Amino acid sequence: MAKRRFGSIRQRASGRYQARYRGPDGVMRSASTTFVRRRDAELWLQEVELQIYRGEWRNPDAGHVLFGDYARKWIAERPNLRPRTVTLYESMLRRHLAPTFGNVPVSEITYADVRAWRQARLDSGLGPVTVAKAYRLLQAIMNTAVEDELVKRNPCRIKGAGAERSPERPVASVAEVYAIADKIEPRYRALVLLATFASLRWGELIALRRSDIDLGKMTVNVNKAFTEDRGRSSSARRSLRRGSGSCRYPR
Repeated sequence: MAKRRFGSIRQRASGRYQARYRGPDGVMRSASTTFVRRRDAELWLQEVELQIYRGEWRNPDAGHVLFGDYARKWIAERPNLRPRTVTLYESMLRRHLAPTFGNVPVSEITYADVRAWRQARLDSGLGPVTVAKAYRLLQAIMNTAVEDELVKRNPCRIKGAGAERSPERPVASVAEVYAIADKIEPRYRALVLLATFASLRWGELIALRRSDIDLGKMTVNVNKAFTEDRGRSSSARRSLRRGSGSCRYPR
């Protein structure tokens, strides 16, 4: 029998056929499975040869990195991410992505896997906005995996899955706000009123101190804000400096 131009095929003791080839990196590799028919092994080698010719060949060993390891490295290597964004990404990875994909090789994550993961999150009662954010993070990580030639195609291809569609939230009237402030513990009254009329963020509100409030000038100075550190409890918060500003408290 004439020598093959590309790759080699041999029949094993089991009667099945094994196909091998030398990749562009010079490494000899075998097909991940053996074949019942010699013709099937030949067709497999033809497909690999065509991928190499077209520049579409991907190192089959590269995608064996676990998604959890790859995702953590992805977050660490993102340029110019704010600490709050890093904390958000790490939290979403830990809570929503790693439980399903953490120990799965990047190259083995399929479109069907992503679709089933997303539906399971929605069925569990997780908010659609949170699911959309987690999906976008997964999609971004897998986009980089494509660029790194770990996978041929991004499995995150669900139309509209990354779009946030939040229902319109009811807005309290001024009378309702004062009713809430009158019912709550007196020490939280100022927090309720400032949250409404000063449009402060939650982290800014809980970082306020008495010294930040000037009753004479009727102003509140916003000098810092609190944010959760790596998803831990509020006792582990750290302060972040923010541009100082002021807002007037309504009479």
